[in-house]
Amino acid sequence: MLNHWIIWLLIGYTAGSIPFSLLIGLAKGVDIRKQGSGNVGATNVGRVLGKPYGIACFLLDVAKGALPVAIAGQFIDHNTVIGQWQWLAVAAAAVLGHVFPVWLKFKGGKGVATSFGVLLGFWPTLTLPALLAIVTWIICVAIWRYISLASIVAAVLLPAYLIGITQFRGQAIVDLMPFLIVCSLLALLVILRHLTNIKRLIAGTESKVLQKKALKPQADK
Repeated sequence: MLNHWIIWLLIGYTAGSIPFSLLIGLAKGVDIRKQGSGNVGATNVGRVLGKPYGIACFLLDVAKGALPVAIAGQFIDHNTVIGQWQWLAVAAAAVLGHVFPVWLKFKGGKGVATSFGVLLGFWPTLTLPALLAIVTWIICVAIWRYISLASIVAAVLLPAYLIGITQFRGQAIVDLMPFLIVCSLLALLVILRHLTNIKRLIAGTESKVLQKKALKPQADK
């Protein structure tokens, strides 16, 4: 069992480390690391190459997190505390693969899309909390148009969603404590990865999405 779990860790990391943003950029003749913010993530892909490419990258980053976790869950006994931690470790490996990919000298993206993906893979424990977090992210982007701020808010609310849904189902949160701990750590990781964005938000220099271009004043005739 331990040998199989280690294999799933390697699979999780390898899947998470696939740099879809870089591959999409290179396919279009652009090194995404040298354009825009320089971040190898879906947000920068959307800014540099356009919204459709950004969405495609986001979905691929979600998939590379969800698939290894969902498949590993079929082979790991996650009805025990040890099994839950082993399953969560596979998810952590996928996120770390995205944030610290060996192929890019351990300089990856912020891990938001891949984190959402691994949460969706924890069927059914974290799937609904993850979907609520994604809805929160969409609403925040629609209201404020800051992807970084939306990501932080969604990540911070994730543990609260897990607690609320667990109580609604009549379950004891103590039985899911490993998942609550990891959701809280994930929120902390998202905050730490967005420290630069937080500074720009405070300074009022953070870039918005779907920002309308200001109309140039016309000269008097």
